[in-house]
Amino acid sequence: MKKTLFLVLLLASFSGKSQKSTLNIIPQPVEIEQFAGLFTLNKATIISYNKAEGRSVAEMLIQKISTPTGFSLKVQEGKNGAIQLNINDVPNEKIGKEGYTFESNTKGVVISANTSAGLFYGIQTLVQLLPKEIEGKELAKTTWTIPSVKVTDYPRFAWRGVMFDVSRNFFSKEDVKKYIDQLARMKFNTFHWHLTDDEGWRIEIKSLPKLTKVGAYRVARSGHFGDRAIPKEGEVATEGGFYTHEDIKEVVRYAQERNVTIVPEIDVPGHSMAAIAAYPELSCNKNPKTFVNPGASIADWYGNGTFKVLYENTLNPSDEKVYEFLDKVFTEVAELFPNKYIHVGGDECYKGFWAADEGCQALMKKLNIRHVEDLQGYFMNRLEKILKTKGKKLLGWDEILEGGISPEATIMSWRGIKGGIEAAKLGHDVVMTPTTFAYLDYNQGENTIDPPIYAGLRVSKSYSFEPVPDGVDAKYILGGQGNLWTEQIPNLRYAEYMTYPRAWALADVYWSPKVSKNWENFSKRMEAHFDRAELAQVNYSRAVYDAIVKTTLKNNKLSLELGSELSDLDIYFTIDDTMPDSFSPKYSKTVELPEGPITLRVITYRKGKPIGHLITLKRAELEKRATK
Repeated sequence: MKKTLFLVLLLASFSGKSQKSTLNIIPQPVEIEQFAGLFTLNKATIISYNKAEGRSVAEMLIQKISTPTGFSLKVQEGKNGAIQLNINDVPNEKIGKEGYTFESNTKGVVISANTSAGLFYGIQTLVQLLPKEIEGKELAKTTWTIPSVKVTDYPRFAWRGVMFDVSRNFFSKEDVKKYIDQLARMKFNTFHWHLTDDEGWRIEIKSLPKLTKVGAYRVARSGHFGDRAIPKEGEVATEGGFYTHEDIKEVVRYAQERNVTIVPEIDVPGHSMAAIAAYPELSCNKNPKTFVNPGASIADWYGNGTFKVLYENTLNPSDEKVYEFLDKVFTEVAELFPNKYIHVGGDECYKGFWAADEGCQALMKKLNIRHVEDLQGYFMNRLEKILKTKGKKLLGWDEILEGGISPEATIMSWRGIKGGIEAAKLGHDVVMTPTTFAYLDYNQGENTIDPPIYAGLRVSKSYSFEPVPDGVDAKYILGGQGNLWTEQIPNLRYAEYMTYPRAWALADVYWSPKVSKNWENFSKRMEAHFDRAELAQVNYSRAVYDAIVKTTLKNNKLSLELGSELSDLDIYFTIDDTMPDSFSPKYSKTVELPEGPITLRVITYRKGKPIGHLITLKRAELEKRATK
């Protein structure tokens, strides 16, 4: 009788250290069985492919493993290699377009799929089954074994993505390619490229050269984003950059080779300060002194979701020249990106400048519109018609529902899941990417350890995400993605730190079966990938090892609760101005804190060794974060 085992059960079923350490696959396969025996890769191993589309996958595998193994493996057509990459003659309906089957024994490995995409995902599993040294950048001395397993694997969702913002901080095309490569290895298939915003216009539009000549650069500033000064009179903008058409074609090809679809975003009608700096006539006030935002505070936020923009960053929906401008932009964007979607933003659009504009008021009267908010619906419907002439489908943030949009538009739900539920019930396709689970720019742990950000999101919370809300027809949920906004992310190394391990958690969410979700199991796989990431020189956060500090205030008494995301950590603390270690009080239950100017210090240990950051909090901070 065949046994379908999830990874959480597998490791307990076999003896031998080498086998126990290998089945840490992310995302978790749908079905996997393990057997006795190992296949050993050596310099004589041949990789074969049975159809032409498998050759590039074979070459990509060789490229990945050649440096750490030192092997120059042969690739040949046919089915006689010890590692076989086979396209099915008769499609396997169970695995679909992106799935694969994987069988390994002492003689070799056979990966079969209906498409080259399936083969690509199969070799990602193969690499993860090899020893962790396969991720290294130099020759490693180890035995290159693969355990005997049988895998049937295919994704739960068609849309498995990550959004990367290159407007707030510019990233070179080489950085973007590295980031895409890392995502592809976790079986993500969509790269949402946020190319324009208030802080920079990053895509060359040849018919509108000032978009990059002016809009791609801002004055140099240091310090916390949002606290920086606006440009001084006559100050030269020197910081930034953009991608030429050739750059974009190169990145698109690179992504396609890794089965990643790039979805470009041109964020309108709000978040358009860089475009207006280049072409002031696109705005209501037509202010020639509009600047590309260097990270200054350009809006007042009122804490209830409402806000007022201080410097105009919104296109004028009543001006026909705006639509002529957008037609030029999307003509070139459509030519560069072969996928069917173009993301048009639509979020956080401040309507105050529209309300005060005579042209907008006249348009409202002509359209018999009473509320200025409805002008965004008019704008988006005009924009959708432009995209249709380019053969493209409109995708936008959930705000585009508010002004009315055609049922053909696809909605990306970011303000929680409410927008996604509403959109699905109206018959829209939906990509779920709520802040509460998928915002990779949020702090991952204790806010006094990492640079402060306005919200937090732990990896365990990301892992708990369920993209299909109760009561919603799953056919409308395309999938989901994580979003990495880069206001406080100046380089690729820190982008990696903020992305991982939360993107690994989301990879499981979007690929693996819902019934397989198990935090204890995932956390063990995650820790194994920490070792792999270090060898691959990919940065990641270790916040999962830190204590979680909570306080409550009741009857003027302050109580302390300590916890952790991992179940096998010991937590030690002090309140007597000493440094905690394993001889300090060990937390086991709620502690009532004494009166006075105490300072709490907390650290985690595992197996007698410190593992987490030291957390230091004064009484004022403990009281500030207390719940009542």
